[in-house]
Amino acid sequence: MQTYQILVVEDEDVTRFNLRNLFEAEGYAVFEAVDGDSMAEQLKLNTINLVIMDINLPGKNGLLLARELTANKDLGLIFLTGRDSDIDKILGLEIGADDYLTKPFNPRELTIRARNILSRIGQTNAEPVQSIVSFNQWTLDGNSRQMTSPDGKVTAIPRGEYRALSLLIKNAGKIISRQELIKEMTGRDLRANDRTVDVTIRRLRKHFESNQNTPELINTIHGEGYRFVGTLD
Repeated sequence: MQTYQILVVEDEDVTRFNLRNLFEAEGYAVFEAVDGDSMAEQLKLNTINLVIMDINLPGKNGLLLARELTANKDLGLIFLTGRDSDIDKILGLEIGADDYLTKPFNPRELTIRARNILSRIGQTNAEPVQSIVSFNQWTLDGNSRQMTSPDGKVTAIPRGEYRALSLLIKNAGKIISRQELIKEMTGRDLRANDRTVDVTIRRLRKHFESNQNTPELINTIHGEGYRFVGTLD
């Protein structure tokens, strides 16, 4: 059985110690870092599956560091921070974090969310290679998790965006609920006031809007969910 490896990036000693004990008790291998430099060193030395990171760090803050992390398609990211404003949460999710929890936190809730993300990563790694899907002169490559626009621009997209778009495309023309999308993206159920799906759809739309010849591909069905209305090539 695979032992997942978690990296805790937290400059507060007590919190970092408690997180290490929490996840080691769950059977995970846990490594520690206090800032971006030590995080980079741990990522070089170990095969990390999930990063749990504070935003308020010395040097580069967590939001800046997250931009570097989300390019890794096999790496999960949870922000665990005292910053609880909606702006911070939305920005964290837009950068590509899988989840966002605020301090003080429920340890049981954190371990469940981490387990769901790790389970999804494991399933993704075990899935057969996906073929390239083409629609409206765009291509979505499941091998590299990249999208190519009609004018040839290649963009790597975070895992959550890829899974959401893939689900919508597979069900083209059908309404997919926010609950179905969050389950596909994160492995958890939709919570009250959860903006994760909406932020993800907004990010996907921005990719398409970057090409002026691309029509609207994802419709909002108010009170129900979203629908892919593009044309598969």
